[in-house]
Amino acid sequence: MRQITVAFACLIAAACGQQGGKSQSQGLTADDAAFQKRLQEQLLDAKPGTVIDIPAGRHPLDRVLTLRANGVTIRGAGLDKSILSFKNEISGPEGILVYGSDFTIENLSIEDTKGDGLKINDGENITIRGVRVAWTGGSQTTNGAYGIYPVKSKNILIEDSSSWGASDAGIYVGQSTNVIVRRCHAEQNVAGIEIENTINADVYENVATGNTGGILVFNMPNLSQPGHSTRVFKNKVYQNNVANFAAKGAAVASVPAGAGVVVNSNSKVEIFDNDIADNKTANLIISAYFSTNYYNKPGIDPNYDPYPRAIYVYDNRFSGGGDSPDGLDLKTLKVAMFGLNGHFPDILWDGYRDEKNLVNGQPPAAERICIKNGNSAVLNADGPHKYKNPSTETAQFQCELPKLPPVDLPAHT
Repeated sequence: MRQITVAFACLIAAACGQQGGKSQSQGLTADDAAFQKRLQEQLLDAKPGTVIDIPAGRHPLDRVLTLRANGVTIRGAGLDKSILSFKNEISGPEGILVYGSDFTIENLSIEDTKGDGLKINDGENITIRGVRVAWTGGSQTTNGAYGIYPVKSKNILIEDSSSWGASDAGIYVGQSTNVIVRRCHAEQNVAGIEIENTINADVYENVATGNTGGILVFNMPNLSQPGHSTRVFKNKVYQNNVANFAAKGAAVASVPAGAGVVVNSNSKVEIFDNDIADNKTANLIISAYFSTNYYNKPGIDPNYDPYPRAIYVYDNRFSGGGDSPDGLDLKTLKVAMFGLNGHFPDILWDGYRDEKNLVNGQPPAAERICIKNGNSAVLNADGPHKYKNPSTETAQFQCELPKLPPVDLPAHT
């Protein structure tokens, strides 16, 4: 195994002998410019088995770091010790961009990138452990879209990591297969944790708080695959009430502030054993594509399925929330149904369903929304008729679905 320590490499680099001053090309000190140059070289030269150690300290960088190799590990001294700062980034826009499999990154922080913090494309056997991505100025539209962002990948483990301030999703997994996100923290993002167009995902023992929406499970059109089979369990999802600061036109721009867990147009989603509290629109939202701001845009794949199907909600602990929904339509609906001091039920359903697929007024048994969660009621907002005939319902959701198996990542311990 090849192991490279950036600090040691800098000692033997000629540029490291320069003290003080600024690099004319990069606006960094000579020491920082030498560190960046050597780190870029190590990524360029990396081979299977290479370990690149990032020493403790704050390391200013002004250019994206790109890795195109398999079997590489990038390892810091700790997420609060090894900090890669892209605050003055002039070339990117990502912080770290990876094209490779059997990749591990651990024990470091990435701050203030112009675009995505950590992006991984088309890889297999990806481990992200003890990584923090943050925009230190708080929740701003000018922040990068995604914090931790593996896409079109397989066998992904994200654990003990965090994201703060992403203008789209803090921890996002898209168009991927076999995913575990566990023991992570997401705060100050538009979407805390988002699973999109992904097959087989387990999201558990995470904390999502202080975002616009806590945990999202979405299917969007015109992507490489539809998603299904996601389990969301043993998470703490509370007080996700930050005003939506996504860029105009982004898919998550339609997520209402005060959304705890949101399922949109996905299928085979299991939500259980979570603590979900004090999300001011609703603790749980189940919706169709027609409720997003992408509806009616031209060029949608005619094979895209816009409806949520086979959603199973059971044994969660709901409390508070639903008392101050976002948006005029929902505010008006809340007051009309529950009064000024009332609140929505814990589960808000937009009311869209595949009318062509009903049997005796219900979806097929395998495609129903099933709620087995004590006295939890569902508000049917009647979105198809612009909220004209909303109702609070329980009977039609009294059913059970087969439970999904755990996600198995054979390449991980």
